Parts: sequence; C-alpha cells; structure tokens
Amino acid sequence: MIGRIVWLTALAATALLTVLLQFDLGSRSRGALVGVVPEALRNYAQARVAQAAASGDDPAAALAEAERLVRRRPLPAENLSLLAVAQAKAGKLDDAARTIQVAGQRGWREPMAQEAVLRLALSAGDAAEAARRYAALFLMDRTPDALLEELGPAVLGEPDGMGQRTLVAIVTGGDRWHPLFLRRGARVMPPAAFSAIAAESLARGAAFDCKVLDQSLRALTRRDAAAGTRLRTAAAGRCPGLAG
Repeated sequence: MIGRIVWLTALAATALLTVLLQFDLGSRSRGALVGVVPEALRNYAQARVAQAAASGDDPAAALAEAERLVRRRPLPAENLSLLAVAQAKAGKLDDAARTIQVAGQRGWREPMAQEAVLRLALSAGDAAEAARRYAALFLMDRTPDALLEELGPAVLGEPDGMGQRTLVAIVTGGDRWHPLFLRRGARVMPPAAFSAIAAESLARGAAFDCKVLDQSLRALTRRDAAAGTRLRTAAAGRCPGLAG
C-alpha cells in the first residue's frame, strides 16, 4: 500500500511538473501564463519577466531579472541584449558595451544587438564594422525601413568612404544580395550613396538583373534625379534601354 501511494504521488508530481514546464514554454506567446509558472521553473517565462522589469522604473530590479535570465538561458543573443539594456539603465555602461558586443557577434539576426553594435562602431569611428552591422539589419525583413533611413547617412554618407567600400565588397561577394540590395537600397539608402555603391558594384562585375535594376532606377530617380542619372550612365553598357 505504501509503495502504491509513493508511486501515485510520483506520477502526480511528474504530471504537475510537465504541466508547469508546458506553461513555461507557452509563455513565449501567451504572457498571461507567466504568473502560474513558479520562479524556480521559469526559463522562457523569465524572458517576459525581464522584459517587464526593463520597462519599469527600478533599474536594480531590471538588472537582477536580466541577470537571472542570462544565467538560465545564456545562449540567445536577445537575452544578452536585454541584459545590456538593464546594465545601461543601472549605470554600468562599460558592462553594457561589452555585453552588447557579444550579443552582436552571437546573433546576426537579433536587430536590437545589431543596431546597438552599429552605434557603438560609429562612436568608435569604425566605419567598416558599422557597415557590416548595417548590412545585417538590411537583410532582416523585420528591420523597419525608417531605421535604415535614419542610420544610412552616418554609415554610408562619406563618398568613397570605408562604409561605402565595405558595402560594395558585401554586394559583390554574393549574388543572393543583388535583388534585395536593388529593391530595398533604392528605397532606404541615401540616394547618392546607393547610386555610388551600385555603380561601383557594377564596375567590379556584379551581375545585376536588368529588369530589377530598371525598377530600382525608377524608384531612385523619384527620390533623386541626379543620383538616378549617374547610376543609369554607369549601367548603360550592361543593361541598354534602362528607365529614363
């Protein structure tokens, strides 16, 4: 009888633990589940707790919750980004700078980390690194166009500067870049910079699709007629009959 009671108790405990772990997993999409997950079992739920604390007005609490999150789930770059935010709010700026750099290296598809590292690179005068981070943001669908428009002049504004040269190397380094570069770049990059980067990429052998380039030129010309004319001239030998 005692053995049966122990067995049933163990089954009940296992079932309860399984349910609570499912609640923890479900908290990623349903914030209301956070409150039913015991503190000791919070993994995914802890991210919600840390995010809420970071939005509050208690820097010490935000830092404590973010540190707890990273201890439990140290790998995701977004968790490190959240820790960096909490460290900055708590006045630990050097720690925040180091943390966000690690987050940026680890998570190329984590927009918060990429933007933060880009701004750090700009402040340190590292135009090449800023351009690489800009490219990472540029590739992400969830990066708002407005952010790329805001950052573009600082990263790519210097004519034939390191930012532009770095992006030319990225564009010419892979054909998969070309359609997105032409379509989105004409829309969000500084017109003169986009024209110069596209023209130099063509000069280095980039095989742009002429139909996509024609569409890009139309969008560019609407923003800046002079930039459109320069790119059209540079591309005339490769794609005759481009938009006038």
